[in-house]
Amino acid sequence: MQTDEIRKKFLDFFYSKGHRIFPSDSLVPENDPTLLFTTAGMNQFKPQFLGKITDFRRAASCQKCLRTDDLEKVGKTPAHHTFFEMLGNFSFGDYFKEEAIAYAWEFITEVLKIPVGKIWISVYKDDNEAYDVWENKIKVNRERILKLGDKENFWPSNVIINGPNGPCGPCSEIFFDQGENVGCRRLECSPSCDCGRFVEVWNLVFTQYNRLEDKNGKGYLEPLPQKNIDTGMGLERISAVMQGVFTNFEIDIFKPIVKEIEREIRNPNSEIRNLIYAIADHIRAVVFAIGDGVLPSNEERGYVVRKLIRRAFWHGHCLGIEKEFLYKIVPIVTKVMSIPYPELTERRENISQIVLAEEKRFQETLEEGLNIINNLLDKLKKEEIKIISGEDAFKLYDTYGFPLELTQLIAEREGFSVDREGFTLLMEEQRKRSQERSKIAREIFVSEKISLKDEIKIRRFSPSEFVGYDNLEVKTEIKDIAKGGQAVEEAEAGEEVEIILKETPFYPEGGGQVGDTGTLETETARVEVLNTLRKEDYIIHSAKVKSGKIRINDKILAKVDRERRLDIMRNHTATHLLQSALREILGEHIQQSGSLVEPERLRFDFTHFKALSEEQLRRIEERVNGYIRRNDKLNFEIMEREEAKKEGALAFFGEKYKDQVRVVSIGEYSKELCGGTHLSYTGEIGLFMIINESSIAQGIRRIEAVTGRVAYQRMCKTISLIKKISEDYKLKPEDLPQYIEDLREKIKRQEREIRNLKRNYFEKIELENLIKESRITGGIRLVFKEWDEQIEVLREYIDLLKEKVKTNLCVVFTSGYAGKTNVLIGVTRDITPILDAGEMAKQISLLIGGSGGGRPDLAQAGAKESHKLSLLNAEVILRIIAE
Repeated sequence: MQTDEIRKKFLDFFYSKGHRIFPSDSLVPENDPTLLFTTAGMNQFKPQFLGKITDFRRAASCQKCLRTDDLEKVGKTPAHHTFFEMLGNFSFGDYFKEEAIAYAWEFITEVLKIPVGKIWISVYKDDNEAYDVWENKIKVNRERILKLGDKENFWPSNVIINGPNGPCGPCSEIFFDQGENVGCRRLECSPSCDCGRFVEVWNLVFTQYNRLEDKNGKGYLEPLPQKNIDTGMGLERISAVMQGVFTNFEIDIFKPIVKEIEREIRNPNSEIRNLIYAIADHIRAVVFAIGDGVLPSNEERGYVVRKLIRRAFWHGHCLGIEKEFLYKIVPIVTKVMSIPYPELTERRENISQIVLAEEKRFQETLEEGLNIINNLLDKLKKEEIKIISGEDAFKLYDTYGFPLELTQLIAEREGFSVDREGFTLLMEEQRKRSQERSKIAREIFVSEKISLKDEIKIRRFSPSEFVGYDNLEVKTEIKDIAKGGQAVEEAEAGEEVEIILKETPFYPEGGGQVGDTGTLETETARVEVLNTLRKEDYIIHSAKVKSGKIRINDKILAKVDRERRLDIMRNHTATHLLQSALREILGEHIQQSGSLVEPERLRFDFTHFKALSEEQLRRIEERVNGYIRRNDKLNFEIMEREEAKKEGALAFFGEKYKDQVRVVSIGEYSKELCGGTHLSYTGEIGLFMIINESSIAQGIRRIEAVTGRVAYQRMCKTISLIKKISEDYKLKPEDLPQYIEDLREKIKRQEREIRNLKRNYFEKIELENLIKESRITGGIRLVFKEWDEQIEVLREYIDLLKEKVKTNLCVVFTSGYAGKTNVLIGVTRDITPILDAGEMAKQISLLIGGSGGGRPDLAQAGAKESHKLSLLNAEVILRIIAE
């Protein structure tokens, strides 16, 4: 039975049992800071498990999951993965043990038709209820039912002793027996043995307790008022069982991936199978993570993706693959997963390019990093040291981009270990420095958060009703007021408050669109609305009372700033036209990955793998303005989310949508899910003008643009500027480009001539003088000099000095050229093992309050304030060398 068929049969079975079928949630959990990635099917149902949402009691899903807890085991065991799919059925205060067990047994034996004689069961040692169901209701032979302890059959494992506090319960596991010829082959072998004979295919968790602690910190359990069911069956594991193979990597959705990897290897054989399987697993995880918007980086989720790419690339390197190859496997992954996840096919090219770029980046640092680590290992061998220090591991990470796991792989191959604790401490120090540098930005972010929190019991009335699609001015009523997070009955002139209205025309910030501003007026008071935000189902008006006094239940006139809203609607409508133009001109792989819609401008982020040319930007701008001139009508419709997607409606990547969605359609070229405010006709935009295109992350581009009156003002300003320049230089406007180009060529020629003169002077006079004036410490010659030169010129001077002196040379040049503070450090290669230019740059940067780094033989430091160069002199550098 093929994997796609098993997935479908599972969901169809539980649909027939009254379960609501949910599509897989994103690998990036929504509003859950406790998780880097979605790790289980229950993650998206946390509100239901906590009893917060009760509109349905039964659910089933096939959830994409990503875990790296057992990374070292991936490829080495038959069933460990980083990315996998988890089949699950859930009950929230509805059915419990008997029904859950009966459903599982029916699906396993009647739908999948697994022979009863191949099935074993485990239950928690004290769970007599579950044991009784298996033995007396399902009629499983008691010899095939095992009672296991807290570690094996309680979730979370050992929770009573170790915690954490919260919902928990016993579980029952279903095992498939692969036969007595598999594993340890002992007669007494059972599911309690980890030899591999018994495959755990399904875990049924009975969440019936709440774990608490007494005053002495001892854990205890109390029954939950709502008992839940949480089950999980690994799709890859059950597929291996159904397809009669020993490892998950032999099933139908892995075979093509493994085969493609083998094509890259000269002599594939069983001895390297583990590495091939690990690569297959990692590239699947990478494709799905990037597909869900996680890009390679050095932070959190991005670091996991980067680590997996580099780990897979290193495995390929060990197999003799010398060039980038992972990007070639992306289309195979998207093809085998295209039925359940068609969105991957749409993003295939972009994902491939992101993986390729990351491979290239790692390839550039790999050779140099390998030389460093090999030299380090040789040195440690001579000193009879068998552990790489945390400092050295961190340097490999910080300078050469080696993940700690890669350093460990290389070290272990040579019989070394790595000081993980030391590495972690240095990482934490770096993170603290980074946070300190971004302190101002974080404080600004905090100040923007809604202060209306749990202190206000906002659930005492029905949610706010937004009526601002058609009305910018309505009579309504004040339902709640808060000051500084505290609920109050009234507020007077001069006070800053948060206000909830019964109905509101103010659009709350969301989906990239900024919140509305405007006024609230009574007969005796006037309130200025500074921003509008959303808290759950409530719309919060951040405001300041300008005059009079307001009270709860006051009747008011709510008026949105009309001109500002119109500017916002022009820009928001233009983002829809822009996405259509991008997909038409650049390709269907374009996917919106972020946006900002303000009155003054729009910003649109999208997936694309390279910079746009001037010609492409011109065509995109022209196409959008063509849509505007057509003056097409915008149509708005409320429909079911899945129906809208079937009709081709595009969704904002990463946005969470309810079952009922608002679809905005324009002509035959644009259909999107969008709750924002829009114009009635495209012609109302007036004019669209692109002002910038840039890269914001690997595989993500950004276009900034203006519309309407802002675009017109910008155009007028540009025309006036061109006219003035033309008059000043007595040129026709059309002759300006050629004149400027001729002028630039003339300046370049003169700069080359001056540079050559300076180089000649340096070689004939300065070079010898610098060597004569140099200082020697510990056998190292230091050349130090202050310059007022471009950094490129100083690099040439350092190269000339290295050519002349050859060995034992350290050169430190400072420059305050054009107000920029730069320090350039050059070291001859023979002494880089004891004097690293990159490390010197970091030490110097601490002195001048900047940043620095680079290669062992050439590095650079800089600071924003040029006067800090005075802190550096030859004596200071000599001390650094001596240390």
